Amino acid sequence: MTERVLGIGGVFFRSERPEELARWYDQQLGVDLDHDFSGKTFVAGDGDQTVWALFPADTTYFGPEGKQLMVNYRVRDLDAILAQLRSAGVQVDDRVEDTTFGRFGWATDPEGNRFELWQPPR
Repeated sequence: MTERVLGIGGVFFRSERPEELARWYDQQLGVDLDHDFSGKTFVAGDGDQTVWALFPADTTYFGPEGKQLMVNYRVRDLDAILAQLRSAGVQVDDRVEDTTFGRFGWATDPEGNRFELWQPPR
């Protein structure tokens, strides 16, 4: 079976003033931030989650300056999809992160947009 993305795990973007912008989103759209990070985890049901988060403007987490967004895609088998991407010639980071939130890997699309792949914990 060819590995495929299962959904959007999160959308992250840069902000010149993350605290101020977070207050705006809270006031205007009711996005009340989780207290342990500058974001919000929305839970739709059956464990399906989407994270919305603000990052400082100088972050390097999702690529070079000038890239405002990074999309996090949920996957079933991180190792398999990373191998699949590598074999297709896609630029894939060597680093894989194992955390209590699951496993993470990163790659870059043809336009230089870094994206994150997330295998949730089982």
